[in-house]
Parts: sequence; structure tokens; C-alpha cells
Amino acid sequence: MHAFDRDIGFVQKSDNVLTATMSDQWSINHVPNGGYIMAMVTRAMLGDDKNLVTCIATANYMERCDPAPAQIFVETIGESRHFIRKQARLVQENKERIRAMATFIKPGDTPLPHHYEKEPEQMDPPDLCLKVPSMGGGYSLFDQVDMRLDPGCAGWTSGTLTDRSVQKGWIRFREKREIDVPAITFFADCFPPCIFASRGMLAWVPTIEYSVNVRQLPKAGWLRGIFTTRFISSGLVEEDGELWDEAGSLIAISRQIAKYHPPLN
Repeated sequence: MHAFDRDIGFVQKSDNVLTATMSDQWSINHVPNGGYIMAMVTRAMLGDDKNLVTCIATANYMERCDPAPAQIFVETIGESRHFIRKQARLVQENKERIRAMATFIKPGDTPLPHHYEKEPEQMDPPDLCLKVPSMGGGYSLFDQVDMRLDPGCAGWTSGTLTDRSVQKGWIRFREKREIDVPAITFFADCFPPCIFASRGMLAWVPTIEYSVNVRQLPKAGWLRGIFTTRFISSGLVEEDGELWDEAGSLIAISRQIAKYHPPLN
């Protein structure tokens, strides 16, 4: 079993109650990554339905999660001809930590056309990008993913900043695994915060809300990620993301709202 499947797995206790153990193998500074948590609750809402590959999932992060046992309460809140809407609450130590909702789009009988008014930003191929190494010290996420940062956005790693708050590059699992809906919701929250590129590494950029719209599953290989921040105001920062496959198909778009904590002087 792949480590990702093991660590987003759960035990069905009843129709609407699941138990799981949040792993410490997908962490940033010893805290489970928000995308890993989103993958876990999305997997819980998906259940065993392999046909639901288009969805809109949104999670509110009300309290920090711990690498510890959790309960996930899943509820179907609406179903129509085209949509299934579900809600999940992740609880640890009797406290609700995550509240998520997802709209799953039922597959139609005929394929729908694709039309893009924007192409993905250009970037160097993976072999010419900066490979993010395993870091240890509570940053276990980078033991699990193969991430390559485009050199034009990676100057912050050596103290050279840019005018744009953009992170872009390539990502896949280190250990080969197909990219499904939970994996896409995970990958859309793996890249370093965009503001690192323009302002340097900050002490803390905690996620408040995170939304992923999965459009389709990718062809095999790398995912190309482009993430952009344009506004820092009222102590908040947004991050808009795109994931594309190597064939040039849009796989997902995302938006994340986080608390902005400037570095201490």
C-alpha cells in the first residue's frame, strides 16, 4: 500500500462516522499539512465512488490538527440529477478542527468541450528546476513529494527576492502512485507560500480557508503548479493556484486564504 493511501485511510464505524489516525509523515514544522488534511476529508466524503472525479471542495481550518486519532463525521446534505453535496467534520479530542463541504459533479453521458482563455505560465522543465530536498526537523512532507521549483521563483531560498509573489514548478509523489482526486487536493497545497518569493521566509502563514476545484484527472507524470498572491491587507493573504498536467490540460484551480504574520524585526 502506498504511504498516502495508508495515511488518508479510515475505518467505517457507522454509516456517517469514520475513525482515522492523522499521520506525522505529511507535516510542515511538525503540523500536518493542510492539503494532506483536505485529502483525508475529501477521501472520506468520496467514499468508494470511483466515478466522481470532478468536485469543488472547501475546508475551514478552525483549529490546528495534530498527528493523532480523529473522528470524521460525514453527511450527505443534498443530491440532484447532476450534483452530490456532502459535509465532513473532523474532530480531535472532542474539538471540531476542520469543517469541509464538497460538491461532486456526476459524470455525464457525453464529454463537454474545453476552452481556455489563459495558458499556463512558462517554466523550465523539471530537470532544470531546483529540487526541494528532504529536510527533516518536522518537515516530513518533503520526504514524500518530489518538488522542483522554477529558478525564476526560487531565489528566496538563497536570499534573492523578486517583485512578484509567485511560486511555480513541478510536483509528483516520490514513490509512484496514480494521481486521483484526494492527491490533487493535496498537491494544490504543497508549494511554499507565494510571499516567500517577494518577502522571504516568514515565521507563520496559517491557513484559514482552502478551496480546490478539481476539473479532471491528469495524464501520468508531473503536475505543473502555478501559485500567485496579489494582495496583502487586513492581516490576510490570498493564494490562487493552478495545476496542469504535462499534456497541457487544466487539472485543478485553487484558492487559499491565510493569516499574514510579518517577520519580527
